[in-house]
Amino acid sequence: MQTNYRYELTEPVGKNFHPDFKPELTPKQMLALGVFGGKYMTDCKKEFPKDWFIRAKLSPEHHDDTLNYFHKHASQPLKVWVEKGWINEEHDPRGWFQWYCRYYMGRRLPGEDERQIKRWKAIRRHISQIRKNCRPKDLTCRPTQRQAVLHWAYDSRKM
Repeated sequence: MQTNYRYELTEPVGKNFHPDFKPELTPKQMLALGVFGGKYMTDCKKEFPKDWFIRAKLSPEHHDDTLNYFHKHASQPLKVWVEKGWINEEHDPRGWFQWYCRYYMGRRLPGEDERQIKRWKAIRRHISQIRKNCRPKDLTCRPTQRQAVLHWAYDSRKM
């Protein structure tokens, strides 16, 4: 999807995040839990550490909701993200998770980082709904919403 894109890593891997950005899951953990139907990062594995993909649940051929931790479809097609202006096509044409993987690796993009962190924080509304409507750790309650927050590096298994 993206060729000849280069970026500078200015921070150590997994360190020195913006003080407002405290993801509960690493990209490696997210891939192992099953996110985005396994389809998300299947053609750019060379960009990221090999160990991220050892236990990753991936589906190179098609989106497969059975790979998602909660076995629920909880994401919109990339086309919708583009139409809504949620994608920075120059830097991260796959959206938030691609941004997060690169941010985790140490890339920093002033302006874009703040925009993506603001979007990440907005997902808390879903966490509030889970906490309001579900008994703690009742993973059968609101599974689609729980899967959606997993896609944003919040560990909904602990809510």
